[in-house]
Amino acid sequence: MGWSQDLFRTMWRALSKEVKELVGTDQFGNKYYYIPAYKNWRGQIIREKRIIEAVNKKEVDYEVGNIPTEWEAWIRKTRKTPPTMEEILKNEKYREEIKIKSKEFYDKEKLLSKESNELLAPPIETQIKGHASAPYFGKDEPSVDPTSTGQTFQPGSWMPQDSKKKRSQ
Repeated sequence: MGWSQDLFRTMWRALSKEVKELVGTDQFGNKYYYIPAYKNWRGQIIREKRIIEAVNKKEVDYEVGNIPTEWEAWIRKTRKTPPTMEEILKNEKYREEIKIKSKEFYDKEKLLSKESNELLAPPIETQIKGHASAPYFGKDEPSVDPTSTGQTFQPGSWMPQDSKKKRSQ
């Protein structure tokens, strides 16, 4: 089955004028190809393609970190030029430095938080009256009388009269 697919693929490329151009390889051994735009035998314009030929042919063997981010950006056409090996190694070194600095910062913050917890008094617990869905949550209960302070006016709470009492009078 494998040899027949390869034969069909080579014949298709010969008929369709599809020419693979090797652009580069990465440190894992993956090969990256560029296929420029072309017209097929029916006159249709086929867009350019950027493809990868992975070292691990099976999808099961593929892991997230197997393609460097620079090459992935080129494949997805977010960058125009393919990355160089020097650029990939420089960025890898930078990522390692950031990991080391973040670990040092985390350890320093952990040490400072231990020291500050010993010096501070425990927080005072507050009691909040009412329910969170109430419009006066965390505030005093609304009063029956209206209140006014300068530019704000808060009307008093209103309770409807019982309709049965009104009819009997």
